[in-house]
Amino acid sequence: MENKGLLQSKELYQYILDTSVYPRESKFLKELRDATANYPGALMGTAPDAGQLMTLLLDLVNAKKTIEIGVFTGYSLLLTALSIPEDGKVTAIDVSRKAYDEIGFPIMQKAGVEHKIDFVESLALPVLDKLLENTENEGTFDFAYVDADKVNYWNYHEKLLKLLRIGGVVVYDNTLWGGSVAMSDESLVPESYRASRRLSIEFNKLIAADSRIRLSQVPVGDGSTVCIRLH
Repeated sequence: MENKGLLQSKELYQYILDTSVYPRESKFLKELRDATANYPGALMGTAPDAGQLMTLLLDLVNAKKTIEIGVFTGYSLLLTALSIPEDGKVTAIDVSRKAYDEIGFPIMQKAGVEHKIDFVESLALPVLDKLLENTENEGTFDFAYVDADKVNYWNYHEKLLKLLRIGGVVVYDNTLWGGSVAMSDESLVPESYRASRRLSIEFNKLIAADSRIRLSQVPVGDGSTVCIRLH
């Protein structure tokens, strides 16, 4: 898992995984993580240490109604479904459900949580707009997770703050983008990283200046920015 962490020492990252992450990872999450490792695009999966942080946050806010943008095989979706109560609901949005159907869904069934998941195969912005058309949805979500379509992170943020309750949490993944956001010489950044690096830098500046939230940028996985809605 060394490619998923920002810690300089691979040994230290492995120590964290072996000591505090893997021993508390459910057997269903482990099964999904192992299955994803052999699937094309496996690096898009949520890092297990970032997932552990999400689980803690879900419990802290007593999350029951959540929303997720970007599903892939569904590691973060599964941990959310396992964390929320039996009558909880996750609105999961992805432009394609292929990876989820092939890898994640059978494990969701095995874990007995598929009834908590409302999968919407779509671009995310139209779905968020549709939710906001009904004013009764405003301020009703406890938790949101964003791990897709970096170009729209700020657009998602504006809409999610309307959907989240005061005290609700939104987590943005990949906000340190492999550490490339701190590289002063872009020529040293791999070509495939540059566009998302610029988007991440811009988003990080905007969100750091947002007085509507309290935030912490946490160096787990590829960087997770945790925000609490203040007003």
